[in-house]
Amino acid sequence: MKMSTRWQDWVALIAGVVALLAPLVTTTDTRATWTMVILGGLTVIASAYSLLAPSARATMGEGSHAVLGVLLFIAPWVMGFTDLSGLAWTAWITGVVAFIVGVMTLPMVSASMHHAAPTH
Repeated sequence: MKMSTRWQDWVALIAGVVALLAPLVTTTDTRATWTMVILGGLTVIASAYSLLAPSARATMGEGSHAVLGVLLFIAPWVMGFTDLSGLAWTAWITGVVAFIVGVMTLPMVSASMHHAAPTH
């Protein structure tokens, strides 16, 4: 199994780990903790999939980075933890990072999928 060499997948993985572990080092409450653990964990899973999946199937992982980035970014407002500034800033920053690297990688993955079909 060949791992991806796209640096964006590694950055998304690190952002997911940071989001996942942030409740351990910041002031939090139950709702904020579970929000960050779930969204961070999903980002880690999507990143691992992108790193390990053949390039033809990687688009799902890259699109997931962008979607999860948006969810992380809006989570402090939707889940009501903007007053927990450390965790809120972590969500905003990791959300922006995950979104940007997901969007940056989509054209590369799309281009690799649209190569000419072999002739017989």
